[in-house]
Amino acid sequence: MKHIQHHSIIFVGGKGGVGKSTSSAALALSFAEQGHETLVVSTDPAHNLGDVFHTSLSHTKTKLAKHLYGIEIDPGYESKRYIEGVKENLEGLVKSKMVEEVHRQIDMASASPGADEAALFDRLVSIILEESGRFDKIVFDTAPTGHTIRLLTLPEIMNVWIDGMLERRSRMNETYTKLLHDGEPVDDPIFNVLQRRREKFAEVRKIILDEKKTAFVFVLIPERLPVLETKKAVEQLGRHGLDVQTLIVNKVLPDYADGAFLAKRRKQERVYLEEIKRTFRDKELVYVPLFEEDVSDMEKLYTFAGSFQSAAPVSD
Repeated sequence: MKHIQHHSIIFVGGKGGVGKSTSSAALALSFAEQGHETLVVSTDPAHNLGDVFHTSLSHTKTKLAKHLYGIEIDPGYESKRYIEGVKENLEGLVKSKMVEEVHRQIDMASASPGADEAALFDRLVSIILEESGRFDKIVFDTAPTGHTIRLLTLPEIMNVWIDGMLERRSRMNETYTKLLHDGEPVDDPIFNVLQRRREKFAEVRKIILDEKKTAFVFVLIPERLPVLETKKAVEQLGRHGLDVQTLIVNKVLPDYADGAFLAKRRKQERVYLEEIKRTFRDKELVYVPLFEEDVSDMEKLYTFAGSFQSAAPVSD
């Protein structure tokens, strides 16, 4: 996987069931084996990452192997922490008699659609900004495709939203300055909080869009629906300036697999392998074989990771 060797942040996405968490874990393990200080982070609520390593992971760093640490982001925990943080930011910014009502409104907002994603994104932002200096590589194991796209496009959406909020706040402050303060500027803590968040989101968006720092990898298997979904996802991310350059084609039947059943299966598989080559001809394609057994322990995960180094195009 030559394309991502020099990137410090790697997002791994793909349809559910294609081996995305196993690929993320193996990729992180491969980096750690090369001596890179590596952090692997699951943003998938299903949390398969800990199962892959046979370790209970949490929202704090857990050591998994030499040079390798893991985190599983808990959306429920992050949402609660995020809401408490919003409340703390508003302390002293509203009149005491309004605090209870403001908190009630915030609690109602926390139950609205998208609240967990906003909290998850806030944690992702913190990890990128705070852990990038401590780790050579950060690998994000993301949730299935649609969730990944929403998560990766949030910096753009949040910047637009905050810009609108800042503009309205600025107009309001200008009005107060003219009418109530004899032209003296109004000190607006809420404006300052929004400005800081805008700067933080802008910094993360810059990192995510930096092709020298950040890489996007999609995992798929040679079947019709994963190929179609990956094609749509790559195109959609491309429209937001996020260029997927590497695809892991997982569970490819090895040449030595025999029998009439597998022969028929291989014939169908070749159709999709050709379609993958044709559809993603400008991408780096990394082929990983279907193993005889599940990747159920660290030894098998090391074998899976080794296939990234030895993977070669499938013969016709």
